[in-house]
Amino acid sequence: MLITILRFILALVIGYVIGSIPTGYIAVKLLKKQDIREFGSGSTGATNVKRVLGTKWFFIILLIDAVKGMLCVWLTMNLGSLRLPGLAPVLGALGAILGHSWSIFLKGTGGKSVATGIGTLIALSPVVGLITAVLWAGITFMSRMVSVGSIIAVLFAPLLMRLFGQGEYFFYYAVFLAGFIIYTHRENLQRLKEGKENKF
Repeated sequence: MLITILRFILALVIGYVIGSIPTGYIAVKLLKKQDIREFGSGSTGATNVKRVLGTKWFFIILLIDAVKGMLCVWLTMNLGSLRLPGLAPVLGALGAILGHSWSIFLKGTGGKSVATGIGTLIALSPVVGLITAVLWAGITFMSRMVSVGSIIAVLFAPLLMRLFGQGEYFFYYAVFLAGFIIYTHRENLQRLKEGKENKF
């Protein structure tokens, strides 16, 4: 039992450390010698990177952050338990989004975990993750607001987990992710309410 608990803790730690790697921060620091947290929303995510480095780097960081989330799940899949199947990769996924938003390397600052979160969904359930990604892209394109696409897309994730018969832990993770993304976008929601949200 103790070994199982330690393996689950390790899964969470692996996810958190890898998730904490601040790709957007690193890109801006290397290319502009500036701290991305001093621009725009202060986030280290792809949307804020676009404000500093342009659209090309928005897509590059978006992809890297998604792969980061996928990697956290893949690396922790073998740390599971026969009694609790699916829990270890979910803890890896949980660590990934917590690390991305509250990076240990940036004293608790970071991004909003949308790309990383969708990456974890793709690794946990490819069909759910890819549908969520397509929803995000479509809604973002139509609304021209990344925040709107992000919030609406992840709200569908728990329903998709149920629809495609995924495990309980995957469903509960999708519920948590939806709530977490809403929380990280609380300022965006306020701007949407006021009609002041930035368009892509």
